[in-house]
Amino acid sequence: MITWRELWVETAERLGGAANEARWICEEVTGARGVEWLDQIDEPVGERAIARLDAMVARRLAGEPLQYVLGSWAFRRVELLVDRRVLIPRPETELVAEAALELARAVPAPRTIVDLGTGSGAIGLSLAFELPLDGTTVWCTDESSGALDVARANLAGIGRHGVNVRLAEGSWFTALPDELRGAVDVIVSNPPYIAPGDPALESSVTEWEPAAALFSGDDGLEAVRAIVADARAWLRPGGALVVEFGGTQGRAVAELASSAGFVSVEIRTDLAGLDRFLVAR
Repeated sequence: MITWRELWVETAERLGGAANEARWICEEVTGARGVEWLDQIDEPVGERAIARLDAMVARRLAGEPLQYVLGSWAFRRVELLVDRRVLIPRPETELVAEAALELARAVPAPRTIVDLGTGSGAIGLSLAFELPLDGTTVWCTDESSGALDVARANLAGIGRHGVNVRLAEGSWFTALPDELRGAVDVIVSNPPYIAPGDPALESSVTEWEPAAALFSGDDGLEAVRAIVADARAWLRPGGALVVEFGGTQGRAVAELASSAGFVSVEIRTDLAGLDRFLVAR
């Protein structure tokens, strides 16, 4: 018999010394986390658990991102189901969500927020979860039915705040009902913004994550152009637009927003100091 402690050490060795990854995989197999997992660390491991762990380790060794292997990942205060139908949530996007959250909190109820291209629901569901329950409506759109299925599964994870969420399928603003035109307080989006052949893109991203959520036209800005061009028609006077983009696209995106008639155009940086998202009114 082998204990979880011994299996953790063995798994870390198989993963090249990645002790944290090994522990997360062990925890996923047991269904226990943190102190609860430590309480059973010297318990024997059953054959079925070993078989499942071996399968997960094999996927990881084949290059599959850890988040997909685990099947879930944390984003701000929510735990999200993630698989190959959606992008893996990233720390940079948490900053985008934080900016949208600050803007939405400043709006008196009732407030309406739209998350365009929601994917797993990371941004939109976080906003619904963290904003006041009363007087909040969050629309989450995506043209991918598979992505919306993931977002729908994640909707249960935010509990009673889920009553404030509306899911809609379609390309950008075409997914929204006409009555929202000119009535939205905050529009937020993490659209595709990578140009094909970008040398900075890691091979693991292109091999595993959905291309439709990554690439956008010859220069990577096709989706951003579409969102910026149409956003004013859907925002209330004084409403705000928050859009994530690539680290070298700040000047181009600022010019797009100014040309579209936005004011207070601001380019904010990520944790690495790179231009990362637009905030405009």
